[in-house]
This record gives sequence, C-alpha cells and structure tokens, in this order.
Amino acid sequence: MTSVLSMLAHHTYALLFGWVLVEQGGIPIPTVPLLIAAGAMSAAHKLHVAYALPVILLACLLSDSAWYFLGKRYGARILNALCHLSLEAATCVERTHGTVNRRGAFTLLFAKFVPGLSTVAAPIVGQVRIPYLTFALYDLSGSLVWGGAWLFAGRFFGDLAKQSSEFFAMLRHFGIALVLLAVVSVLIYRVLKRRQFLDQLEGLRLEPEQLMELIRKAESDGLERPFIVDLRHPLDVLTDPLVLPGALRISPDELKQRREIIPSDRDIVLYCTCPSEETSAKVALDLRRLGIRRVRPLRGGLQGWKDAGYPVDEIVSI
Repeated sequence: MTSVLSMLAHHTYALLFGWVLVEQGGIPIPTVPLLIAAGAMSAAHKLHVAYALPVILLACLLSDSAWYFLGKRYGARILNALCHLSLEAATCVERTHGTVNRRGAFTLLFAKFVPGLSTVAAPIVGQVRIPYLTFALYDLSGSLVWGGAWLFAGRFFGDLAKQSSEFFAMLRHFGIALVLLAVVSVLIYRVLKRRQFLDQLEGLRLEPEQLMELIRKAESDGLERPFIVDLRHPLDVLTDPLVLPGALRISPDELKQRREIIPSDRDIVLYCTCPSEETSAKVALDLRRLGIRRVRPLRGGLQGWKDAGYPVDEIVSI
C-alpha cells in the first residue's frame, strides 16, 4: 500500500490528467476530492496550481470535444450510452435539454458543478449544433472556473492546515489515503442513492410485452387503449421521429401541471428516450404522489419497445 501511495504522489499531474479525462468521459468516479487534495498539496509545494490548471483544462477539452462531436453526429443514441455509463446522467438529460435551449452554450459555464449535467451538457450542445469554436470557448471557461474553484478551495484548506504542524504532518502522511477514502465514500453514496430510487420502482415498471397485451385486450373488448405518453424532448424526436401507436407527445412539466388531461379510467403509460427510463419513472412517481395511481413507466422506453419488435408510428410533422 505504501508503494502505491508513493507512486501516486510522484505522478500527481499524470494522475490528475487521467482522472479528469476519465470522469469527464462519463465514468462515474468523483473528481472533486482529488482536485481539493491537489490544491492542498500546493500548500506543501508538492504541486503548482499554475501547472495543474492547464492539465485539467486539457483533459476537459479533450473529453468534452469527443462528446460534442459524438452528440452532433449521433444525437439521442449517444445520450442513451451515457445513461448506461453514468449514475446520474439519465436524470439530467431532460433538464439539460431545456437549459441548453434557454441558455445555449452559456450552460457550459456552470455545467461541471452539477452532477449528471456535467456529463450530458457537451453532447447536447453538439446535438443542437452550436458552433465548435463557441462550444470550446465556453467549455474552457467553465472548466477554468470549475477546476480553479476546487483547486483554490484545497489551497485554502492546506494553508489553514499549515497553522497546525501536527495536523499538517498527518495530512502529508495520510493525505492520499484520505482522498481515496473520500472517493470511495462518494461512490458508495451515489450507488446507494440510485439503489433507493430503483427500489421505489420495484413492481412499477411495465414490460413492453405487458403493454402490448393491454393494447390487444382493449382492442378485442372494444375498449379504449391505455393512455400512452411520449415524454421525449423535441431534439430526441428529431433524430428518431417515431412514437408508440396512439401515443401523445407531452412534456413532463406539462403533464404534471395539467392533471385534467390525464384520464382516470385507463392505465397511463409513460416512456422517454433513455433505456433506463429514469425520466418517465420520475414523472410516474410524481404523479402517484399526486394521487394518480394507474401510471407506470415503460421499461426500456421507446428503444425497448422497438427491440421487442412491436409496431411504431411515424411522426409526419414535428
């Protein structure tokens, strides 16, 4: 263990670059503890902030640029991939679409401070086809604010620690171990938080086969079909202009605000873009808290329905 910690201490800039690159690439490993530790190390003159910041900016730009071009080329398919990778991206896709539509590339100035938003902002900016030079300028500015804030927060903590020689000596001896402990703790918290969310959905999700059976049964009995709602953002619809048979396209906010449009005598089925159906699941839970009990998210969303081989309708005009 001592040799590993010693190796990390002697390769701080390489570790910083690789860690930020991987985290910004979508792997859910928390970076903030490392940035604070790097700032604290500068108080002990083991690292220079003037060198660390360019390393962080380069890692962010490389990773974010890759997501920008992937989002520009593949749109919703890339966001689906991020939903699988990240513990939080799926919950932020819908919100980020709205934020980017309102604020454009300005979103990148604060995106890295918001878990999940940091991951999906770059591909969504590419999806809406904001010019790359504009993207790069705002992305670098946002990365500078983000990286600088945590580095200088760590430096401030390091300067305070220096006032106690014993405490500072302890930090120098156990600093890397404490950083690793902080990273593991944040990861465990995120996993437990996601597990809690999934537990709430236990038995709530509707399988594509079950929905198809409900539709067939309604048709054979001469009854109305389930009330199916497409919650996808218009940008996702542009790249995949298909809906489930008879589905209505309604935004999550509109659906929650206009309860009168929700029938009380039918099953209500919600679906979104992400294969982990987190947007539709959250809306379903919100509606159930409002007293609407017969509402369920469709497992796998639109992609899960298509993968099952069931029919879809093409949107003539968007």
